Amino acid sequence: MKLAIQVQLQTRFNLGRPCFTENAVTAVPADELLKAVQRHAAGDWGTLDQTDWASSGKALRDGARLFSRYESSAGRKFWIVTEADRAVTTVLLPDDYYLSAYK
Repeated sequence: MKLAIQVQLQTRFNLGRPCFTENAVTAVPADELLKAVQRHAAGDWGTLDQTDWASSGKALRDGARLFSRYESSAGRKFWIVTEADRAVTTVLLPDDYYLSAYK
C-alpha cells in the first residue's frame, strides 16, 4: 500500500524525503507520527536528555545528523533521524535500527 501525504511545516531545516519504517507505521498512530515530525522539524528533539538535546542543537548548527526521540500515547518509543545531507528523514522504532545493524 502506498500512502501519499502532503503537509506544510514550519521547519528549521530541510527534512528531505520522509521515510517511515513499517514497524513505526504499525506501532504508532499516524497523527502521533506526523506531530512528532512537526516537532522534529521545529527543533524540538523530544525526550532526549540534556546532553543529547544539546548534541542535536549543535548538529543543526553544524550540518550534522539530527536525532529526536519521542514516545507515543501508548508508551511506544520511536526515533526520528535526519541525515547530515538533509536528503532523508527516517521515522523508526529502536528495534528497526538494532535489527538492521545486525543483518
